[in-house]
Amino acid sequence: MLSLYMILCNRWFCVESGNADNPTVILIHGFPSQASSFFKEFFILSQAYSYRKVLPTLSKNYHAIAFDWLGFGFSDKPQPRYGFDYTMDEFVASLESLINEVATEKVSLVVQGYFSPIAVKYASNLQGKLNDLILLNPPLTATHANLPSALSIFSNFLLGEIFCQDPLRASDKTLTSSGPYKMKEDDAMVYRRPYLTSGSAGFALNVISKTMKKDLKAYVEETRKTLLDENWKVKTTVCWGRRDRWLSYDGVEDFLNNSKHKLIELPMAGHHVQEDCGEELGEIISGILGRRSRI
Repeated sequence: MLSLYMILCNRWFCVESGNADNPTVILIHGFPSQASSFFKEFFILSQAYSYRKVLPTLSKNYHAIAFDWLGFGFSDKPQPRYGFDYTMDEFVASLESLINEVATEKVSLVVQGYFSPIAVKYASNLQGKLNDLILLNPPLTATHANLPSALSIFSNFLLGEIFCQDPLRASDKTLTSSGPYKMKEDDAMVYRRPYLTSGSAGFALNVISKTMKKDLKAYVEETRKTLLDENWKVKTTVCWGRRDRWLSYDGVEDFLNNSKHKLIELPMAGHHVQEDCGEELGEIISGILGRRSRI
């Protein structure tokens, strides 16, 4: 089911799959979004497209929801200083508003990449709202606090504004530079589409890159502190694609051992785990969530 939610004067686009009476799991795409505002066989579109191989498995036993962050896909792309400035604090607040809108009961979150610290910040304030938190290649170490060159280029003055409007650089190169994923032409066209049809997608990418570059270090430090805190009660699992070319695995295992959170390694996946091993990831998520239902 395709849905538009009006939240605080902004439209959010969601794809919902599975029985709404089942436990809810929300799938959150990373940054930059491997996204599109383009229908493909009327099934999965936009940011939810990156979870196209995960949703069929999850929807068997769960109410699965994938959405577009503001600034991406079919969701609104507001101009800064007109109600949304794309700061990480605003993304945290907007995530809370969205979850309150789509789910009245407790939820589980699956979040990928550089938007993981936003989900952890949200969860730290509202632990009672969550059953499980599953992080896919999140930034967890001090070396992860800097954007890779493939992303930081979008924040550069003038040059970044130009590159953000280039569909090949903004979509194809960001995906293929982060891991082993080899795009088929049909998939590539899905990801290029927003940058071919409107300048708003590139504009949002430029603004978000700038704020992410400025705020990421503080958010990574807060994520580390939160996950190590003895008062952190949310069951947390990190799934790590070992072929990530953006985030080094060095220090990840030690950190998770110290924090006593579960680590699941995916040897053949890169930074965008849901792209490289979607079916396997769907089974892994189902297994993690299923263990809770059997307790």
